[in-house]
Order: sequence, then structure tokens, then C-alpha cells
Amino acid sequence: MIKQLHISNYALIDKLDIKFDDGLTIITGETGAGKSIILGALSLILGERADSKAIRDASVKTIVEATFDIQGYGLEPFFNDNDIDWDAHECLVRRELAPNGRSRAFINDTPVQLTVLRELSTRLLDIHSQHSNMLLSRPAFQLSILDNIAGNGQLLEKYKVAYRDYRQAATQLNLTQSEIEKLRRDEDYIRFQLDELQSLNFKPDEDAELEALQSKLSNITELKESLWDVENQLSGEENSILDRLSIVAQRLEDAERNLSDVEGMPSRVRTSLIDLKDIAQTVASIVDTLNDDPAELDRVNDRLNSLYSLQRKHNVQDVNQLLEIQHDYERQLSEIEHNDDIINELEARVAATREVASQLAIQLSAQRHQAAKRFGEELLTLAMPLGLKNIAFDVEFTSTDLVESGTDNVEFMMAFNKNQRPMPVKDTASGGEISRVMLCIKTIIARHMQLPSIIFDEVDTGVSGDVANMIGEMMLDIASTIQVIAITHLPQVAANGDHHLRVFKTDTQDETLTHVETLGPEEHVMEIARMLSGKDLNQAAINNAKSLINNKKRQ
Repeated sequence: MIKQLHISNYALIDKLDIKFDDGLTIITGETGAGKSIILGALSLILGERADSKAIRDASVKTIVEATFDIQGYGLEPFFNDNDIDWDAHECLVRRELAPNGRSRAFINDTPVQLTVLRELSTRLLDIHSQHSNMLLSRPAFQLSILDNIAGNGQLLEKYKVAYRDYRQAATQLNLTQSEIEKLRRDEDYIRFQLDELQSLNFKPDEDAELEALQSKLSNITELKESLWDVENQLSGEENSILDRLSIVAQRLEDAERNLSDVEGMPSRVRTSLIDLKDIAQTVASIVDTLNDDPAELDRVNDRLNSLYSLQRKHNVQDVNQLLEIQHDYERQLSEIEHNDDIINELEARVAATREVASQLAIQLSAQRHQAAKRFGEELLTLAMPLGLKNIAFDVEFTSTDLVESGTDNVEFMMAFNKNQRPMPVKDTASGGEISRVMLCIKTIIARHMQLPSIIFDEVDTGVSGDVANMIGEMMLDIASTIQVIAITHLPQVAANGDHHLRVFKTDTQDETLTHVETLGPEEHVMEIARMLSGKDLNQAAINNAKSLINNKKRQ
């Protein structure tokens, strides 16, 4: 339940702190006093869209902060899943709106996204206003009522997981069928391209090897001449490097016997001679292998030309990328050749996941039918005393293929007169009738869902007399199990309150401000008397107010 609400710098509110208790809290005030402003601020806590126009003083930020008692509502997993500090007793929710329009949300001082705030708020508080009555004509809302009454929460989540698995399998099947169909249309093209690539039998990195071989074959004459010159310089018949080094080695050996300064030099020269002789022999062997081979050069050029042509055709840079394209063509043809196996496997998965979802949908539907019967009985019991004595109600079910909510389409069928056959709510109910029906529905939902708190915003508009008394008693009855806050203009409803808050405005020289005061027992009586008599407050109105309060059913 909500315990405290702090509002600062919002619309006509400078600073406001409101304390709430359990039971039924009544909020009254003149039209335009600011009751809707308080609800607007509270909607920020529930994750609704923020409007920078609501900022009263553009030099400071707007803050709305609420403290909730969350004991016994099983919210610890939500806090753990969202990495929010957990307090088993209280939860502090804050919304800040900066003058530039930037909005921030906090739960227990932990910054959170609005989606997280909204998810938490649905478990803490329900605000029902006259605008909410439009929901009653929506099939999705009607179905959610039955699911709430049936307690289908876990089953519905389990079904949604199964349904998503089924849809993913069906989507994969459709995509694969489309892809295979396209491949079949392109099969001749793919085979032609693959045959062209396979016929050349390229190997990884072959382009680099071919280019190196082409360079070698194209320059064979220059290479042989250069190497012949190297061999001749090293070991030629006249004045070769090896001959001269041999002489150098001999001279150093002679000097070494008489001069220690050249010690070791002869061996170093002899080592160099060995290396150079080996080089000379190797060069000679290479020269023997270098033969002009125009046919081989033509072969290399032809293969490179084929390679370059395919690279341009497929818009790639090297042979390895061509091989990747070849492998992809091979994969596509393999899929075409084995498509029956692939499709059969996917069809089996679709059938299996559909069967799981269908069985869960059957369970959902059975529980919804049972809930519809209970709901209809409870609704008639609550609605008849509210001036709807001829009300008739039924839930019309029609089956659909699997959708995210199951296989049920529902339509609430109602009649409000004896000679009227039940028709869809949107076609048969007046505004006042819808308000009373929605109050009954909220009462039923509150009983089944055990929400911590519910706020009724002038849902009693358009009723009076005994019906107003009944509405007040109904709210009081709900308040025996959950916290109820009711904004009302009806003294019959206000008289049932356990607590009473009055909203009023004051004017200063420069501005108008909204305030809230908590009324004591005597002030409670006087406020109800004022609601009964208007400006001309008299003793009769006071006595009538006391009578209404004394007749409150839950003492």
C-alpha cells in the first residue's frame, strides 16, 4: 500500500506531503481544487509520460516521491532480477523532471528505466478513472479479466513461451522454404558458376605462386646472365674471387707463423672460402635448371588470366575469396539436393511446438470458461443493488487459431432491460451503466488479484441516492482487504471513509497554490455536510452528515 506521497514544483503544487493509511481514504474538494493534479503527479510514479509543462518553477526540477509498504507481496524476485536494493518492508519510488524535459526514475535510489518502473507499479497500485471505462469494450481487457479471475498468470506465461517457440519454428520453416524455392529457381545458374570454378581447380594461395612463377619465367634470360656472372666472378678460370682468397689465406698463414697480430685470420678466410665455394656450386646448379620454357610461361599466363577474369566477374580480390564463393555454391546445391530432409525436420519441429502450445491453450480456455461463469455470477450479485436490477450478462467465446493470448476471442455480452437481448458492451451500455459495471469489475478483480492499493477517481459520477450509498458500501467492503483511495463528489460515498483528505486552493498576491489537509472526525462531518448543502451550511445538513456516517456498515 502507498504510505506517503511527496510532490514538489508540480503544476499548482509548491510542496505537498500526503500521508495515507489502510482502509478507505476519501479525497474531496471543489472542482478545480487540484485533485486531478495530485493524480497527474502520482501517474509519474507509475511510469506515465512526463510533460515539462507541468513544471511550476522552471529554475528547479520537479520531484514526485512515494513510499510503499510492500510486505507480503512477493516482490523480492523482481528486485533481484533488476539489480535493485531489496527492503522487505518499504519501497521508495521517485521521479524527477528537469526543466529541459529530461526525466529520471528511481526505485530505492537505484536509477531504472521507465519500463521497469511501470512493471513494478502494476503490482503496487491501480488507478481507475472514468476514462478507464473505455477499456471494458476492448476484447483484450475482457480476456485479461478472465485470466486474472482464473489465476492464469503462470499458465499464460508458460503458454506464451510455447507460442513463441512455435512461431519461431514456423518462421524458420517459412524462411527456409522460401530460400530453397529461390535456390531451385537459381539452380541452373548456380551449377554453371560452380562448374566454371571447379573446372579450374584452384588451390588456396595459388595466385601468389602463379605470379611468382610468371615473374621468374618472364625474366629467365636476365636471371641466367646474372647468375652466370656470379659463378664466373666466384670461380672463373682467370683471377676469380676464390683464387684470390686462396692466395690471401696462404699469405696470412705465412705471416701468422711470425706475427701473432694476425693469429686466427687465416682460418676465418678459409671459412669464407668454404661458404663462397658452396654458393658458387649452388648458383651453378640453379643455372642448370633455368631453361627457357615459353609453353610453361603461356600456361601460367593463361591460368592467371582465367583467375583474374573470375575475380573481376565475382568482384573479389584473390583466389581464396573465389574458393569461398565456390564453397558457398557447393553448400547451396547441397541444400537443394537435401532440401526434403531439411524441410521434414523443420516441419516436425513446427508440429511438435504447435502441439505443446495447443495443449496449454486448451488448459487456458477451460479455465477461462470456468472463470467466466464465476465472474458472471459475482458481477450480477454486485451490480443489481447498484440500480442495475435487470442486468443480464454472458461471455461469448469464439475459437481462433493460435495467437499470443491463446485460442479464445471473448466478447462481454450485456443487457440492462428485461426486453433486451444481451449485446456487446459497447453497443448497449450508457455511461452511467458502464461506470457501475466497471466498479463491480474492479471490485471482483481486487478480490482475486489482491492488489495492495486501488484508487477510484470519480467513478461514481452520474449516480445518486441509494445507488450512491451502495457504491460507498462497495468501496468500504473492498477496503477491508486492500487499501482504497476514492476521489468523490458524493457525500454518500465520502461518509464511508475511514480517513478523509480535503484538497483546496489558496491565492497569494502572485499565484494560486493547491493544498491538502487531513480531516479529523468533526471536520469530516462538516465536509460531508458542506457536500450535502453546498454554500448554505445548516444544522440539518450537519445532522444528515452524522446520520450517513453513523450508518456506515463496517464499524
